[in-house]
Amino acid sequence: MEFPQIDKVSALINEKLQMWLEQGIKHLPNIVVAIFIAIIFGVLANLLGKIVKRGLRRAFESRQIADLLTSILKAAFICAGLFIALDFVGLQGTVTSLLAGAGIVGLAIGFAFQDLTENFIAGVAMGIRKPFEIGDVIEADNVFGKVEAINLRNTLVTTFFGQREIIPNKILFRNILTNYSVMGYRRLEVPVGISYADDPNHARDVLVNALNEKAYVAKKDETNVFAASFGDSSVNLLVWFWMKYPGPHNFMEVRHDAVVTIRQTLDDAGILIPFPIRTIDFDAKGGKTLDTMISASRQSTSEQQ
Repeated sequence: MEFPQIDKVSALINEKLQMWLEQGIKHLPNIVVAIFIAIIFGVLANLLGKIVKRGLRRAFESRQIADLLTSILKAAFICAGLFIALDFVGLQGTVTSLLAGAGIVGLAIGFAFQDLTENFIAGVAMGIRKPFEIGDVIEADNVFGKVEAINLRNTLVTTFFGQREIIPNKILFRNILTNYSVMGYRRLEVPVGISYADDPNHARDVLVNALNEKAYVAKKDETNVFAASFGDSSVNLLVWFWMKYPGPHNFMEVRHDAVVTIRQTLDDAGILIPFPIRTIDFDAKGGKTLDTMISASRQSTSEQQ
């Protein structure tokens, strides 16, 4: 087996090294400028990141979303500086390859972690739209409670039964969400029935006056009572009023006091809240009661005797 001569190998290596050295010396000014550009972009990225982070933390409730968007902006700014530096030293092909590789990697990650990506994007979108904030009372996907934390992937809600629910952000982003805190008020509706012998307008007057004396009632000019329907034993009324929510008064305590107040007010006004009443009729068209039937039967018996 023949081996190349040592002199030829050495000459080839020296030739390559000399060529690289010449090219390096030739491009040395460009390399220095490219390094300077990369350093400038790095410094500017840090300064820009600090400024943007302050603004985003004021704009977003979640610090994680603010920090993430700041990091993405800094990374994009630094990458732009690196691409400019590489292009300055004549490595346009490297820039193109890096961009193509980044696109392929991003596409692969998007398919592999589709659920995670969807929740992440929904979290960022909600951070921008801000449909709710920490401390708000919300209801979504059969979960009703107070928002404790907003993360990039999910939202933590503590229900009024004491459980902590972890809701993926895509569910909150896609489905109907009710925010009970954003308007600052909440309306309570209390159904009650009065007897057919009583006047619904009189019941309305006494109930509205009684409820408006309560400290927890807001928007007192909108407190009202409406006749809703005819029941089997009563005329069904719907009592409604507003309270501040969230506010100084507990929702359950307010509803309890409202029910007690309605009952006591109707009782003081002599208005009956009736029990279910059943009337037995012995005729297809009505009108024949049990007493009538017994009297008719006795009369018929005495005539026969």
